Amino acid sequence: MPLPVYLLALAVFAMGTSEFMLAGLLPDLAADLGVPVATAGLLTSAFAVGMVVGAPLIAALARRWPPRSSLLAFLALFLAAHVVGAVTESFAVLFATRVVAAFANAGFLAIALTAAAALVAPDQKGRALAVLLGGTTIATIAGVPGGALLGALLGWRATFWAVALLCVPAALGVLRGLPDTRGTHGPHLRTELAVLRRPRLLLVMGLGALVNAGTFGAFTYIAPVVTETAGLGELWIPVVLVLFGAGSFAGVTAAGRLSDRRPGQVIAVAGPLLLLGWCVLGLWAIHPAVLLPLAFAQGALAFAVGSTLIARVLYEAADAPTMAGSYATAALNVGAAAGPILAAFTLAAGPAGPLWAAAALVAAALLLAVPGRRVFASAATALTR
Repeated sequence: MPLPVYLLALAVFAMGTSEFMLAGLLPDLAADLGVPVATAGLLTSAFAVGMVVGAPLIAALARRWPPRSSLLAFLALFLAAHVVGAVTESFAVLFATRVVAAFANAGFLAIALTAAAALVAPDQKGRALAVLLGGTTIATIAGVPGGALLGALLGWRATFWAVALLCVPAALGVLRGLPDTRGTHGPHLRTELAVLRRPRLLLVMGLGALVNAGTFGAFTYIAPVVTETAGLGELWIPVVLVLFGAGSFAGVTAAGRLSDRRPGQVIAVAGPLLLLGWCVLGLWAIHPAVLLPLAFAQGALAFAVGSTLIARVLYEAADAPTMAGSYATAALNVGAAAGPILAAFTLAAGPAGPLWAAAALVAAALLLAVPGRRVFASAATALTR
C-alpha cells in the first residue's frame, strides 16, 4: 500500500475514536447533563445521521475541490466541534456538535475513500479500504478504551479534549503525505448519481447497513452489559472495548486480504458465525468467561463482514469515481444511525436487549443475501460488467 493511504488512516483513527468513544462514556455523560442513558445514546445516532446526510452532500459539493485542501478543512471543522463539545453544559448544544463533527467526518471519509481507491490498482480497493478501516479499528483498540479510562479518571469532557488534540498530528500527516493536486474531473454528477439505480449496488448498501446497525446497536450499549449483566466493575468497560477493538482489527485485516477475491466466502462463513455469536452473548453475557472472549470474536466477525460489504459498494459504484466513497460512507452510517435507535427500544427488556437486536439485524441481512448471492461471486464482476 502507498504511504499516503496509511497517513489517511491516521486521520481516520482520530475520527474513529470520536465516533465510537461514547460507548464507554454514556453513563457519566448522561448523569452530568441530566438525561437518561437511552437519550444520551442518541448522540451516537446523531453522529451517524450526520454521516449519512453529509457523505453524499459534501462529496457532491467538494468533488471538484483539491483533495488535500478539502481533507485539511474537514479536520479543522472536526477539531472545532470537539472543543465546543468539551465546554458545553447543554445536551442540545452537544447534540449539535455531534452533527457538525459528523458532517466533517463524512466529508473527510468520502474523499479519503475515493483518494485511497485512486492510489491503488483497480483490484485492490478492498485492501485499501481495510487500511482505512484499520484506523477505525485501532481507535476501538486504543482510542476508545483510552477515552473510557480517561473519562473514568478525569470526566467525559477530557476525552473530547483528547480527540481535538489528535486532530493536530492527523492534519500534519495529511499535509505532508498527500500531493497538492487539483480536484478530480470525473463524469457529470447526474451520471454518478444514476448508478444508485442499480439493484446490485442497492443490495450491498442495504446489507452493509443492516450488519453495521447490529454492530453499532450492540456496541453503543456495551457498558451496561459489562456492569449490570455481567456484574463487573466500571474499569472492566475499557477491557471489553479493547477486546472488541482487537477483534475488529483482526477481522478487517483478514477481510482486506480476502474481500477483493473471495467476498462470497467471507460472507458465507463469517455471517452465520456473527449471528450465532450475538445469540450466545444474549443468553450468556451474564458470565464474564463468555463475555470477554466473545467481545473479541464479535469484533472480528462484525468488521470482517461489514468491511467486505462496504468494499463491495466501492466495486459496484466503480462508474462513480468521485461519489463512490460517499455511497460507501452512507451505507456504513445508515446502520450506525439506525442501530442505536433500534437497540434503545430493547433496553426495556434489560441490558442484553441490544444484543438480541443485533442478532435480528444480522439474520435479516443473511436472509436478503441468499437470493442476491451472485453479487459476491468475485470482486472482478464489478470491473468487467
